[in-house]
Amino acid sequence: MAKTDSTGSTGSSPGFTRRQSTGATWRYRWAHRQNERRQRTYRDAERAWRRRDDELRRRRAAAADFGRQANAGAGLPLELAPGERVFWALPAVQLVELRHTAVLPAPDLCVDPGRSALHHRRPDGVKVTDAGLAVLTDRRLVLLGGRGRRDWTYGRMTGLAHDPAAPITLIQVLDRRRTSGLLLPADAAAEFRFTLTLAFAEAIEQRGAVLAQLDELIAEHDQTRPFRPAIATPAQARITSLVPGGRRTVAVAAAAALLVPAVLFESDPPVRPGSDVAAAATAAPTPGAAVLPTARAAAASASKPRHGTVSSAAASAPAPPAATRDRLCGAPANPFGYDYCGGSRIRRPDVRVCDYFDCGQDFWAGTGYLVQCRDGALTLTGGRADVCAAHDGLRRTVWS
Repeated sequence: MAKTDSTGSTGSSPGFTRRQSTGATWRYRWAHRQNERRQRTYRDAERAWRRRDDELRRRRAAAADFGRQANAGAGLPLELAPGERVFWALPAVQLVELRHTAVLPAPDLCVDPGRSALHHRRPDGVKVTDAGLAVLTDRRLVLLGGRGRRDWTYGRMTGLAHDPAAPITLIQVLDRRRTSGLLLPADAAAEFRFTLTLAFAEAIEQRGAVLAQLDELIAEHDQTRPFRPAIATPAQARITSLVPGGRRTVAVAAAAALLVPAVLFESDPPVRPGSDVAAAATAAPTPGAAVLPTARAAAASASKPRHGTVSSAAASAPAPPAATRDRLCGAPANPFGYDYCGGSRIRRPDVRVCDYFDCGQDFWAGTGYLVQCRDGALTLTGGRADVCAAHDGLRRTVWS
């Protein structure tokens, strides 16, 4: 007989209380694990975001102050022209040449420090012909090698290409038939490419375009900052979390439970001893006799609907999945595939783009790539210093 206290309630045993407490504790353990996992994922994403943000802002500051303290030429074995300034110098650089003829793209002012890591390798068709000291000035790129000096003057450059997988930069100039370039240490290639872009932009008086491009990259990166995750509570725990593997294990078990009976139904029944003798002793059916339907035919006839009614199997069959809508990230529906999600910049938009987007005045007079301004209008001033100057500033890039 259970004991009662002074209030009349029945006292519970210590074992029952301990089991009840243990049964409720799993929800708190689940919430603790979920919060730890969410915080760990958030911290990793935040560190990666901050690394790229610091790199972008550092390069923005370097581009703004570029050339003001050009004193890297002190002590170099290079005779400079009057007024020539040295921006950067690095030893142990190799001179490479292409074995075949190639046409490189025209030099541009692309700045993207978010590229993948480079590996020190030499692609096929590239041979090393010399090695020495590489020097970047405000007028040229120079290699002081063991076999002589090689110059690439900015004003005579017709082609420039950076290898996306190897630290190789190839250059074409007007006064040289063979395409040549530099193979640098992998850890110095990114800084060299950025400095070369700034030096070339300074030579053609287009440093403002580089600054505008960096400002756009910083603005786009600000929109991707990870949000702090929501806190999981014990009340959100589900009973499936008690099973190792969670919902995935339950789904696999449910699929196996539905599949095994179907396999057994389709397989032949086991043959019992003596059944073959009984089948042989059974008389063959006469020509006019009706043949009994097999089990499979009976199952098929039973599954057919009667008088227009829908069978339970047909009613429970899942509907075909609906077509997934294309993600446009807020862009209006258009036949060109333009969106705000990401991809390639659009420098030559379709002539019908203004039929689907809100284009600003003098839209076709722009000389950059397609962007959306803060007032919603589209312009072709992306990458320029005056991007969206008449439309309250830049909002985002339009991608294809």
